[in-house]
Amino acid sequence: MSIVASFEIEFLQYLDPSGTLAGEGETPAFARDVRELVELYKLMSFVRVFDGKAIALQRTGKLGTYASCLGMEATHVAIGSALSVDDVFVPFYRDYGTQFYRGVKPREVLLYWGGDERGNNFSGPAHDFAWSVPIATQCLHAAGSALAFKIRKEPRVALATVGDGGTSKGDFYAAINAAGAMTLPLVIVIVNNQYAISTPRRMQTGAQTLAQKGIAAGIESIQVDGNDLIAMRVALDHAVKRARHGHGATLIEALTYRLSDHTTADDARRYRSEDEVAQAWKNEPLKRMRTYLTGMNAWSAMEEKDLLADCSARADAEVNAYLETKAQPLTAMFDYTYAELPLDLERQRAAALALAGGTK
Repeated sequence: MSIVASFEIEFLQYLDPSGTLAGEGETPAFARDVRELVELYKLMSFVRVFDGKAIALQRTGKLGTYASCLGMEATHVAIGSALSVDDVFVPFYRDYGTQFYRGVKPREVLLYWGGDERGNNFSGPAHDFAWSVPIATQCLHAAGSALAFKIRKEPRVALATVGDGGTSKGDFYAAINAAGAMTLPLVIVIVNNQYAISTPRRMQTGAQTLAQKGIAAGIESIQVDGNDLIAMRVALDHAVKRARHGHGATLIEALTYRLSDHTTADDARRYRSEDEVAQAWKNEPLKRMRTYLTGMNAWSAMEEKDLLADCSARADAEVNAYLETKAQPLTAMFDYTYAELPLDLERQRAAALALAGGTK
């Protein structure tokens, strides 16, 4: 018996949990640009502060169910910084760091989770996709966008994010299969936060890594420390460059951890231990980057204090803008789906207005 093919998955890490370079050879140029690192760290910090305030809004009845991104800030911010404006970002439902980098306003995130679909008509590149709650369908949307770019000979890239649980869906497999078969300019980042709601990664698949799922599709695949901003950016820069120059798709598995509940409708204490979460906090991305910047003499305790105060003030301003947004008229639930409203919905619209005592 002979071996017809063999494969391996590389793991990329530059910055270990202690905040020191882990020895992956020469320090990448990106890691030596402390000014850019500081700006990205500031965004990571803002995302975390915003996230906490959004949860507080939900707990006080001023926001609907909300999906926290606590612990995943490095992965999301790295994605935002690696894309160009003309590229297309196709998110799932907790990629706030990426979207803030691309111009989405925090108040728009709050509008969406507050049940106002105007939040999905967000700022930033108009060609970016709206939030996707159905699991993994966004992977197909990204593959379709990438195919359009290839047909039009446009030097653009489509990037989709998906959770570890989403890699068990047929939509994910169909997307990476199409990307490999047609050499599409597609990057898919698996944000492996270890849990698909209450289902742990070990129960999702028998695969040793999630990255290796890309091998069967014939696309380049790598596993990266998702709490390491530097490693994520290096892997993303490589993947985006490959895609933009016609060399095909890349699958990146970003190893991170969901430090929060799945959403505010979840209680993660029911399915994971305090010890597990405490260990995960030792690997979280903000402390890691802060330690690295401090060691580079690029950050100080005073700057940290000022940053947190600024983040809190900015987040409060966005919360107030959300709370002060005038509600849409009742008729909005009927008026934006059909060019001509079907008769049954026309009757419902009239009945709803009559019940509300309105005429519009």
